[in-house]
Amino acid sequence: MVYIGVDACKAGWFAVVLTEGTNWKVNIFPDISSLWNQYKDARLILIDIPIGLLDNGSDERVCDKEARKLLGKRRSSVFAAPCRSAIHADTYEKASEINAQKTGRRLSKQVWGIIPKIREVDQLLLADMTARSRIREIHPELCFWALNSGKPMKYSKKKEKGKAFLERMKVLLSVYPYTKDIVDSTLTKYPRKKVAKDDILDALVAAVTASKERQRLSSIPKITDVDSKGLPMEMVYSTW
Repeated sequence: MVYIGVDACKAGWFAVVLTEGTNWKVNIFPDISSLWNQYKDARLILIDIPIGLLDNGSDERVCDKEARKLLGKRRSSVFAAPCRSAIHADTYEKASEINAQKTGRRLSKQVWGIIPKIREVDQLLLADMTARSRIREIHPELCFWALNSGKPMKYSKKKEKGKAFLERMKVLLSVYPYTKDIVDSTLTKYPRKKVAKDDILDALVAAVTASKERQRLSSIPKITDVDSKGLPMEMVYSTW
């Protein structure tokens, strides 16, 4: 069984690949299609990117709202996903204006920065039914919350980077013994201009969550919403 956790990084997509036993590897892919073409046989791929987008309306995806409730002081890490038409705009101004017209909300620069990644995944899933069955959405802070017995992380990755890194490392070490090996190997293999330290932990927590699939995975909301294209609007986490 192959389980993969994926996070967007400056060089493209950073992936942690776990197999049953002690085997693991890390890699960077320039685009999501390259990753999918190499790992179509994966049991589960969990990715930190919105999957399933609303077309219009002032309401947000239910999974985003529920994640904020569970995360408490880490709720600001869950942003409002853009509407589908906004992800096809070629400038920030156009995307923000489209989103405002459709939802009543303008886009933050942070959301605009990942729109190309959202568009990549959306196009892949719309074109490939097999990919739909293997690739599911996570939010790293929700995964850490679940692995930390339902308690959100104390430290912010933006404001307290050093403490946040150590806190999340401790949670991962408590459930996956090869955490330090993977992190140290990645830090040696790739410069920070390609993959940041928090990208490594976010992809790793996604991979560890995916590897618990045989025991039990849960998702929010309990009854999964789907968008107008049939894509699920959910976030997956481990109850282990």
